[in-house]
Amino acid sequence: MRLATGDLPICNLPFANLPIPQFLLPLQTTSHILVVRPTCFGFNEETAASNLFQNGQAPEQAEFIRQQALKEFDQMVEILRGKGVKVTVVEDTPEPRKPDALFPNNWISFHADGTICLFPMLARNRRAERRREVIDQVIAEGDYNVVDIVDFTAWEEQEKFLEGTGSMVLDRVNRVAYACFAPRTHEEVLADFSRRTRYDVIGFHATDLRDQPIYHANVMMAIGEGFATVCLQSIRDAAERAMVYKSLSRTHEVIEITLEQVYQFAGNMIQLQSEAGDKLIVLSRSAYEGLPADQRQRLSRHGELVPIPLPTIQHYGGGSARCMIAEIYLPKKG
Repeated sequence: MRLATGDLPICNLPFANLPIPQFLLPLQTTSHILVVRPTCFGFNEETAASNLFQNGQAPEQAEFIRQQALKEFDQMVEILRGKGVKVTVVEDTPEPRKPDALFPNNWISFHADGTICLFPMLARNRRAERRREVIDQVIAEGDYNVVDIVDFTAWEEQEKFLEGTGSMVLDRVNRVAYACFAPRTHEEVLADFSRRTRYDVIGFHATDLRDQPIYHANVMMAIGEGFATVCLQSIRDAAERAMVYKSLSRTHEVIEITLEQVYQFAGNMIQLQSEAGDKLIVLSRSAYEGLPADQRQRLSRHGELVPIPLPTIQHYGGGSARCMIAEIYLPKKG
């Protein structure tokens, strides 16, 4: 559907026709990522109402769950570094308690034109995840040049949200943001993002097996170089489903996944590359196991599949491999 912002429909913004200098044209994959090592991981009651992939925990389980999440996180970092990815690890702080700190892509995104975006988040206990020292460490480790910080967080005062590259799946090359509307993804903030970043927006509604809104687009779709995975089954409106498919298929090989696979986090994958340029498709072990042989074969044409065991983080946090990664595309100084 086309969504109006004043007299200008979100899905037909003219920014794609504006010239962008060749040296600023982004890649779809990066070899440098940010991850946040959790200190207080656990079930977050403030996010549970809108994230139906979360599962509760008993109080006596808290320390065991925290330790298991740390093991899974550290193993993921080891695997990705072993594949040649540059991983900036920032330690979470114990106070205030931030159970979802290991999902930084919801509050920050880094762009090839030197822009950093800061995003409004629904849960109040997640807003403390936005820390200047995280940004400073990324810039220092990469010797990056930051041109501007675009801050959308004032929308929290109006109870309107846009949780970064969770709410949006970015086609950075073609400058299209795909977003499914839900309590964490608001039409007006999407329009603001579109105006200020020159991204076109394809907005749609997606629901799970219980016909409840899927909380983030990156749970049901992913975009890499030349391919896109998407759960078209979750987009119940025929016109919206056709719009999404038409847009993706213009530029990508579309690999359709089912809602059952979404529950295994098969939609929550991300394509990265090693510093040597080798393409990698990072996903959880459960997502990998949920892919039949033909889908694994099709994806493998676009990069090596890198499955990572994340059962604890998925079960209690309701997010997976892609949620844990904030990609860094900033330009180097000079």
